[in-house]
Amino acid sequence: MKRFIFTLILLLIPQMIYGARAKVRAIAQDPYASAVVVDAESGKTLVNNNGDALVYPASVLKLMDLLVILEKIEQGRLQLDEMVQVTKEAAQMGGSQVYLDPKEQFSVEDLLYALMVQSANDAAVALATHVAGSKSAFIAIMNKRAQELGMKNTRFHSVHGLPPSKGQEVDVTTANDLAILARELAKKPETFKYTSIRVRDFRGGEFIMRTHNHLLKNVYGCDGFKTGFFSAAGFSIVATAERNGVRIISIVLGSQNRKVRDAKATELLEKGFAMIPPKSTKNVGKKEAISPQTSTTTDVKTGDTSPQLETVQSSVEKLAVAVPSGVSWKTYFLGIITGIILYGAISFLISRKKRKRYTRYSR
Repeated sequence: MKRFIFTLILLLIPQMIYGARAKVRAIAQDPYASAVVVDAESGKTLVNNNGDALVYPASVLKLMDLLVILEKIEQGRLQLDEMVQVTKEAAQMGGSQVYLDPKEQFSVEDLLYALMVQSANDAAVALATHVAGSKSAFIAIMNKRAQELGMKNTRFHSVHGLPPSKGQEVDVTTANDLAILARELAKKPETFKYTSIRVRDFRGGEFIMRTHNHLLKNVYGCDGFKTGFFSAAGFSIVATAERNGVRIISIVLGSQNRKVRDAKATELLEKGFAMIPPKSTKNVGKKEAISPQTSTTTDVKTGDTSPQLETVQSSVEKLAVAVPSGVSWKTYFLGIITGIILYGAISFLISRKKRKRYTRYSR
């Protein structure tokens, strides 16, 4: 009975919270409110459709949560195996969640997976409180980092991206600002450890987390980053893919339809790759032809090139002319050696036969 009441309370609290949300002007459009495409390495903007328009990031802002936490880990101020105590505030969060309980503890790493894969709002609050002591303190860190990066049109008011409660303000950003954030995350290989996962278990397999980023499955080379949605904000995504040494970032914000958002993000990624040539790479595993003039051996004592090797080189150069097209050197020389052995064996047998005949007739 107690468990039933507790479950009922958990279900009702999110509804009560949403009922107390402040009204936010809807900005979602068809096909989207804004979109940009950038080359991750150079930062060059390849496509810019209303990139400075103010939008609501929704859960996409959890990318800033991830950046702040990864930087704390790099600085040695936080450990992945550090245990995080779930707070009552975290357990009461609505929206996407992993249903944290105040009696539970989880590692920072487990909660990072929950944050990125499940887009868990309760995990966002638990991590923020653990790292900074409170949500407000963590939000201050988020805004400070945004300004340091040059995200001049971004203001964070939450750690999760949900619609604001009464008396609170809505999170705002732009596609151009999110491109800056995405590029910073792309510099960290560990980012993709969390953003490339499609399915992962939580709480020892009791809960299965599934990503909302369908591009991970449907777009070649896609390994991040994050989606976001609430009604007024529309459907948003910051996506990235890497091919042939080139990483492209595609950002689509404020779409009225999820499938349209995904289709446009995919289309823009392909457009970005078409605009940036693949990086030139050496053919690993293919042996380059060595010039005979540079493959001589030098005597260690005198520093002079061995005349014998020069003679061998000359012979090799002559033999090279006779090598049939499509036949490898190994096969060619093996044939020569086999021929010599056969010739020697036949010559030996013939000479031996002649010797026997000579002996018989000489008697």
